[in-house]
Amino acid sequence: MCAFKKYFAEFLGTLVLVVFACGAAIVTGCGTEAGGIAAYLTTALAFGLVIVAMAYSIGNISGCHINPAVSIAMLISGKMSFKDFIGYIIAQFAGAIAGAAILGLIFGWGCGFGANALVSASTPGIAIGKSIAVEVMLTAVFVYAILGVTSKPEFSKVAGLVIGMSLTLVHILGIGLTGTSVNPARSFGPALFAGGDALCNVWVFIVAPLVGGILAAIVHRILSGKKEEK
Repeated sequence: MCAFKKYFAEFLGTLVLVVFACGAAIVTGCGTEAGGIAAYLTTALAFGLVIVAMAYSIGNISGCHINPAVSIAMLISGKMSFKDFIGYIIAQFAGAIAGAAILGLIFGWGCGFGANALVSASTPGIAIGKSIAVEVMLTAVFVYAILGVTSKPEFSKVAGLVIGMSLTLVHILGIGLTGTSVNPARSFGPALFAGGDALCNVWVFIVAPLVGGILAAIVHRILSGKKEEK
């Protein structure tokens, strides 16, 4: 497979994720008093459905990572080269930035862009600590599900559905806490245009998901190794 095609697929997939999923958060007023539980669930479902759609459209081209946390897990698991890892990361961040720019053109540059925010806490330090813990946990669960369902060829037909439902699941819990990142690119693009606290704190939503992806890869390797020894 031509490397450019894979990278362009990752760019396009991440762009679609930001436009449709973060766009759904904007349209429904997710995270605002007017939004309510319906907005939470709709936004969570939007993220999951985008992954399902992209998995079955670009999955055969790039594997449909559209998430640096997934890519770093695949790198650690030996399922991609370092060269492709760098290419994927660049494409994913570029796609997220382009997607956020499209949101700005559609909804206006003060729309919030579906950017993530720290967990509410009495002090900034506690807020950062809680947010990191939440994002590491959510990302580890999500990425572990991906590693598990893509580990056997017989799961290939349902992999997209499982991954999409897993992303919906972590969003249902995480939206009320951090807005749910589990994806450094998805967080960076919107934060870049939202500015303010979203941009100042975006490092949390870059570092924590990457740590979660690494932990998922390590745990999966340990458990898979034990299973093979039996």
